[in-house]
Amino acid sequence: MHTDPSHLPRRDLLALAATTGVALAGLPAFTAHAAPERPDNTGSYHGSSRDTLWWQAPADGNSMIEQGLPVGNGRLGALASNDSGRELLLVTDATMWTGNLNDTLDADGQFPYDRDNFGSFTLLGKLTVDLPDHDLGAVSGYRRTLDLARGVVTTSYVRSRVTYHRQIFASRPDDVIVLHFTQSGGGHYTGSVTLEGMHGEGAALAFGAAFPNGLKYGAAVTAHGTGGRVTVSGSRIDFAGCRDLTVVLSGGTDYAPDAAKGFRDPSLDPERLARTKVRDAAAHSADTLLRTHVADHRALFGQFDIALGESSADQRSLDTWERIKARTEAGDPDPELEAAYVQFGRYLMISGSRGSLPLGLQGLWLDGNDPAWMGDYHTDINLQMNYWMADRAGLSSCFDALTDYCVAQLPSWTDLTRRLFNDSRNRYRNSSGKNAGWTIAISTNPYGGGGWWWHPAGNAWLCNSLWEHYEYTRSRAHLKKIYPLLKGACEFWEARLLTTTLPGSSREVLIADSDWSPEQGPLDAKGITYAQELVWTLFGNFCTAAAELRCDNGAAARISGLRKQLYLPQVSPKTGWLEEWMSPDNLGETTHRHLSPLVGLFPGDRIRPDGSTPDDIVAGATALLTARGMNSFGWANAWRGLCWARLKDADKAYQLFVNNLRPSADGSNGTAPNLFDIYELGPGDGVFQIDANFGTPAAVVEMLLYSRPGHLELLPALPDAWAASGSVRGVGARGGFVVDLSWRDGKPTDVRIRSVGGRTTTVAHGDTSRSVTLRPGASVTLRDFAR
Repeated sequence: MHTDPSHLPRRDLLALAATTGVALAGLPAFTAHAAPERPDNTGSYHGSSRDTLWWQAPADGNSMIEQGLPVGNGRLGALASNDSGRELLLVTDATMWTGNLNDTLDADGQFPYDRDNFGSFTLLGKLTVDLPDHDLGAVSGYRRTLDLARGVVTTSYVRSRVTYHRQIFASRPDDVIVLHFTQSGGGHYTGSVTLEGMHGEGAALAFGAAFPNGLKYGAAVTAHGTGGRVTVSGSRIDFAGCRDLTVVLSGGTDYAPDAAKGFRDPSLDPERLARTKVRDAAAHSADTLLRTHVADHRALFGQFDIALGESSADQRSLDTWERIKARTEAGDPDPELEAAYVQFGRYLMISGSRGSLPLGLQGLWLDGNDPAWMGDYHTDINLQMNYWMADRAGLSSCFDALTDYCVAQLPSWTDLTRRLFNDSRNRYRNSSGKNAGWTIAISTNPYGGGGWWWHPAGNAWLCNSLWEHYEYTRSRAHLKKIYPLLKGACEFWEARLLTTTLPGSSREVLIADSDWSPEQGPLDAKGITYAQELVWTLFGNFCTAAAELRCDNGAAARISGLRKQLYLPQVSPKTGWLEEWMSPDNLGETTHRHLSPLVGLFPGDRIRPDGSTPDDIVAGATALLTARGMNSFGWANAWRGLCWARLKDADKAYQLFVNNLRPSADGSNGTAPNLFDIYELGPGDGVFQIDANFGTPAAVVEMLLYSRPGHLELLPALPDAWAASGSVRGVGARGGFVVDLSWRDGKPTDVRIRSVGGRTTTVAHGDTSRSVTLRPGASVTLRDFAR
């Protein structure tokens, strides 16, 4: 097993990057930075009640993943317990990964999948602030809140007629986590601060160490107060009699997004840098740090807003967990809670996807060093779903983490494909004997490595996600960045496709070589619908990209010709469903969680209920979706909801949203007290998976606006629960537009279309349709649209 994640000599990886046009310096890392700008008066901003979640009890320290409140600056994150007498923070860094390139295949030609070789996302540290005389039993009026609009967790309670307040936030500009303790009424704070490493480092004010794979990491903490004293006592900070207290924490690793350097920055000392960051931040008041953080957070959060109607006074009187339970028990819509769920997903995206690695299965938050599936990047739905919401919900810049990850990994992915994909033991190898371009495994890590099984069609799905971001933003810089990925994926499929003659016909078509329809059925079927749909879309996107960049005319013509020969799935005469395999038989589980054969419905656009797709194909897709059922895991419900929204079935789309809001009990599928989505592994055994927290909000937005280049449809799947009145602002639309939309009695009223690069589109609702032409940066408002 190679311990150097790059495997190849530096010069070879640089050459490989040059031939694919890859920029190796994409992702920012834990690094020194210039002093941020300091705004004046944004720290006092407060959003609407839809933007505030609250609870009447702290998190149980043994149930942090279900109850802890998340904070994060896009790289550095934590779960906070908010216990009055013992504040606990479980701290993460997005790049805190064990493992390596993992390029020695198992006996079956697939990748090892373990915490040592493939690796795992792990905790960085644990911060504890002990307040011995503030135990929960000694206080009253306890309340904690998560202010989504400001990105701040607060705690308040009363002890001995003194009101105590606590604020926790993770600042991106200062690259620190801040805890600020204040009081009103003449009280004081006495206690201690302890920072512990989670990999045997023990307690220390600062620590630095390295994993066996060579990744260096470090963290540091400092504290200061007024009106009392703060002293260092061995490995902890003691404070006594302080009117207020500020604790500042930072940490990170020497990870760098550069395969040629082994994904390391040898010049970086994480412990020293962490010490510098906490010292620099502590030189400013907590109010200054807060204002700086809120201004940064608001710049993203404020780009989108959603109102789905008014909730009742009784609903508003309940804390968030009681409200979630009441929503299920009573069955009554709670529009403000439902809007808050969307905004919570956006909060997680802002907190977890900026300036570092993308969001994996658990996002940026852990409660231990052994997350399910290593907290990795699953490429057969989960990673893609994590980013369906970003462009739709005003967070296009948060998508960049996924783009930069793919760009940085491409040299290693290309190398692994070249060396290992056609291994004679690999059941997915190209039977043609040809090999080119790149592909991936079902699981990927930050070191260019794969885990579990090869996933040939995964390259197409990643590329299609990257292309869709271009459709939203029309960013030419983004298109140039992703073009090598698109081209390399097409080269892979040129080498992989097989020619076959359709039964009972002389027609020759191209089909995908042996593959698995994730994650069920035969392991080595040819022409699976999943691959055919993804490759059909990939080829079309590549041809459009080549035309827009005015390059590779010959390759584009060749790929266009192959696309015309691709087999496209049919409806089974036995089941009436769109075929998942190139067979009339159902070879898998009828209610399986994955919707792999429906990628042409969503996220793809080949299957559309607008008359452009043959009726039998739409009916077959609808029948298959119906057979899959309405009750599954969170991410599977989200995907179902998105598909039903595409089919304009508002009732089913809304019901799947409601299904995901059901409270999780004893690890069952549903929403935890802190709104994290829980995935039930078995009775009494549930784990956190973040994908539904993004996929479900994406489904809500898709119910309100459908878009593809050249066409926008307003309120295609608006449910009765939200029909009376509502609005949404800042919705991204493919084709390069942003839409503000309000409605009443189920019909759109005012519609504002702003161009972010798009020029012409049709805006439709029911039988009403209008053409809009704009220059980039311009906007138009269409009033009384449905009249």
